[in-house]
Amino acid sequence: MTQKDYRILLYYKYIAIEAPEAFAAEHLTLCNEIGLLGRILVGYEGINGTVSGTIAQTEAYMNQMKADVRFHDIMWKIDEADGHAFKKMHVRPRREIVHLGLEQDINPLEITGDYLSPKEFMSRMQEDNTIIIDARNDYEFDLGHFRGAIRPDIENFRDLPTWMDAHKEEFEGKHILTYCTGGIRCEKFSGWLKREGYGESVGQLHGGIATYAKDPEVKGQLWDGQMFVFDRRRSVPINQVEHVIVGKDFFTGEPSERYTNCANPACHKLMLCEEKHEAFYMRSCSDDCRRAERNFFVEENDWTPAQVEEQIAKIAQHQGQ
Repeated sequence: MTQKDYRILLYYKYIAIEAPEAFAAEHLTLCNEIGLLGRILVGYEGINGTVSGTIAQTEAYMNQMKADVRFHDIMWKIDEADGHAFKKMHVRPRREIVHLGLEQDINPLEITGDYLSPKEFMSRMQEDNTIIIDARNDYEFDLGHFRGAIRPDIENFRDLPTWMDAHKEEFEGKHILTYCTGGIRCEKFSGWLKREGYGESVGQLHGGIATYAKDPEVKGQLWDGQMFVFDRRRSVPINQVEHVIVGKDFFTGEPSERYTNCANPACHKLMLCEEKHEAFYMRSCSDDCRRAERNFFVEENDWTPAQVEEQIAKIAQHQGQ
């Protein structure tokens, strides 16, 4: 197999950073000098980033990070790519690199769930009395998830503790497994589960789905669909043995793994939508969005208000059939 010219690096590290703003400014300069593009968050509790660049650029970046004693043992998740996965380079200081919405935050360096390798996680998933909780947002779950995993009804990670508390009795006496894209969210969430006394045990997929996908023994098995990613790709395959589509087209319910955003910029809702349906439904999640003062689809196609209303009538007729 021919090696591609670019790479995408996904990584995080919980570690004390004394001056996040100064660090972020210096780190942005470093990334620009190397030629990377991407998004990095820096906080008092650590660093969380996804960057893209050529093989030489990503190697240079990893070497720079490994030279810093704070980051020498970062677990890098590396994907090959045909080009950059981002348009710009941002390094932003934040109070937290992961926000779980807690009054008393979790420090994963003090408490976190048991780390499970991909092989251990796969084995545990199939054991009796085990519950698997997806720690990601609902739209991430809808594109792909581990077979049998629970989908918390949340739009944002910070809403997860409230949802868990409302369903706490369902987890009594259970062995809890949790997972997320790269592992960073699970570090806090699993620690919170342990602190609050959830389940008989709490385990987390070490390195997240991104690591599970590349394990030579596991080969991504027991994963259905694709994994949502926060870059230009939008999705990546996980299961190397079989591919089961779980996503459903927002408008028709047909199988779909193609995400797009609602054309109303004030809404911007993520929707699974096949390309063949995009024009008919005006890439808009509702009639209100189709009639919005600004609609990218309407602007791109230079539609008049009369044309918009004509198409809305066609949609209503089609849905009423």
